[in-house]
Amino acid sequence: MSSGNGQSVKTLSDLLAEGVAGRRVLVRADLNVPLDGDKITDDGRVRASVPTIKALADAGARVVVTAHLGRPKGEPDPEFSLAPAAARLGELLGIEVTLAEDLVGPSATSAVGALTDGGVVMLENVRFDARETSKDDAERAALADELASFADAFVSDGFGVVHRKQASVYDVAQKLPAYVGGLVETELGVLRKLTDDLERPYVVVLGGAKVSDKLGVIANLLTKVDRLLVGGGMAYTFLKAQGHEVGTSLLQEDQLDQVKGFLAEAEKRGVELVLPVDVLVTAEFGNTEHDVVGTDAIPAGKMGLDIGPKSRELFASKLADAKTVFWNGPMGVFEIETYAGGTRAVAEALVASDAFTVVGGGDSAAAVRALGLPEDGFSHISTGGGASLEFLEGKDLPGISVLES
Repeated sequence: MSSGNGQSVKTLSDLLAEGVAGRRVLVRADLNVPLDGDKITDDGRVRASVPTIKALADAGARVVVTAHLGRPKGEPDPEFSLAPAAARLGELLGIEVTLAEDLVGPSATSAVGALTDGGVVMLENVRFDARETSKDDAERAALADELASFADAFVSDGFGVVHRKQASVYDVAQKLPAYVGGLVETELGVLRKLTDDLERPYVVVLGGAKVSDKLGVIANLLTKVDRLLVGGGMAYTFLKAQGHEVGTSLLQEDQLDQVKGFLAEAEKRGVELVLPVDVLVTAEFGNTEHDVVGTDAIPAGKMGLDIGPKSRELFASKLADAKTVFWNGPMGVFEIETYAGGTRAVAEALVASDAFTVVGGGDSAAAVRALGLPEDGFSHISTGGGASLEFLEGKDLPGISVLES
């Protein structure tokens, strides 16, 4: 395949064509699943990792999976063990997946050494080792050397981490013959349809909590989109920038000047920037007793937790004629049923449309599954929210650029 810079990148298909029977293949997967205790509440990322791992195992490779879960502080923490992910992966593959008790220690060495053709071993959480995320190139390289000692080839298949310069993503790809996995190849193909091969109108829906998380992507999208719909917690900073009072709603005061610049840039470029016209407000977070008020009448002591019914109709109407849609971020606190209506309305509008629709990972993907919506109702549900946003922002993705030959 061709990378974003036009360079050649070897793929999983190339590796399979070379032959993998009896060879040890290290796969960097993304198994960063949400947990309730030791129970996986959304196994989407585990399911997404199956095709690449299964293809290698079926071809007789000895597969070594490395991945992270959560944000442990660079040392072992039982709360962030990959045990639930290993168990679920084994169920989906129909084989036992052995979980090593460590990352590159005696248990991992023994488990990898015992692998037979078609077998799968998972190393314990790679972020239990502080070198994984170190800013020191030598420290990351040292861990990468140890990981590389377990394998004859490396497959990068964790799209959710390709925007990170980390040992198991970036450095190990310099130590072994490296290939892009099927999941990452698919993700990149979809994102290129949002940048290189657009059908218009192109509509982007952004939600979630913070404007600051999406500054770069908003700036870049304003040069590309026909319409930008903003909901979720970040909408209140836009509303405040327009002069509205937002009560105790989530507000990033330090981003107001930046957002005023976005509003001016949208007007200058003829981009239709659509904000909520009504919201569900309540006295305190989590309280299900609420009122519906216009965005020009949010009471001083109340906070908005979802877009209102008129906003849902407005957003749906602005999606109806779209040919391409990218959606990242929920419209409200969808985890609480009372405030899930806005997110559901946007998702249902996408399902009903004839557009090429991409759900940009993270909370949006979790919301689709939590709300029981048909996953095949969308053209693509990404596994990597941050990576998707950085690609659309035009940033280099270190985990991809390192694979270029």
